[in-house]
Amino acid sequence: MPSTSRHRASRDGFRPIRVSIEFFPPKTEEMEKILWSSIERLAPLQPKFVSVTYGAGGSTRERTHNTVARMVRETTLKPAAHLTCVDATKEEIDAVVQSYWEAGVRHIVALRGDPAEGVGHAYRPHPGGYATTADLVAGIKRIGDFKVSVSAYPEKHPEAASLDADIDVLKAKVDAGADQAITQFFFDNEIYLRYRDKVRAAGIDVPIIPGILPVQNFKQAANFARRTGASVPYWLAARFEGLDNDVETRRLVAAAVAAEQVLDLVDEGVEDFHFYSMNRSDLVYAICHLLGLRSQAPAKPAAKAA
Repeated sequence: MPSTSRHRASRDGFRPIRVSIEFFPPKTEEMEKILWSSIERLAPLQPKFVSVTYGAGGSTRERTHNTVARMVRETTLKPAAHLTCVDATKEEIDAVVQSYWEAGVRHIVALRGDPAEGVGHAYRPHPGGYATTADLVAGIKRIGDFKVSVSAYPEKHPEAASLDADIDVLKAKVDAGADQAITQFFFDNEIYLRYRDKVRAAGIDVPIIPGILPVQNFKQAANFARRTGASVPYWLAARFEGLDNDVETRRLVAAAVAAEQVLDLVDEGVEDFHFYSMNRSDLVYAICHLLGLRSQAPAKPAAKAA
């Protein structure tokens, strides 16, 4: 568990950190209002970039494109569009990449993606598509001078034979041109720190940005963690014990836990963090405030839903 007393002893004011924030494309008009309200709230923090996810089998391809294109048009944010290899030919994916370039997007998060049938089903490359994330990264780099982020798994990808084998996959993505990696979320910082050491020992020198999941709902987060192979430490469960029906206290605890986790990583020399926002701004904003980030410009009204 992180030690807050060490933070007090070691931190003489706030250390500079940089954050990025992940959103997902809205499915309904109401979800779109929530998304753009969150963007309005978080934009003044001037995140390094904001990413927009991509559904299994390309199911949100059009909505992802529309969201990032609107960010380029209507905000000063730097959007990064997620892109996967699933259920599409190389030509189809290349056309999506080209459309992002034409829309002004210069950053792509390249992922293999989950099978369209969902997690737990075997992944099968499309016969005419990119077989691996490394192939996708190379394809993106051929089309334009994009910055490319890829995923990393401190507790290994659920399908990987071992952590070492998974790090070999990461190295292939970096060798193909990936500029940085964003980790799956984790709750025990020692897991990330050990992973970072192993990655460096393997000759991988790109930034490995820790992915932070503020816990909106502990039971849901725990279920998600089990599906993605992330462990849930006993002390985290204890923090949320008895709060299932106490939303306000749960939010306060969630902000404190996430801020504590990030502060502990700052003490270990980490300066960049990626927040999985779940399109909810208040918790991420509160955590960033605790970390010393302040609005750099007055918030502008969110544009009306298209």
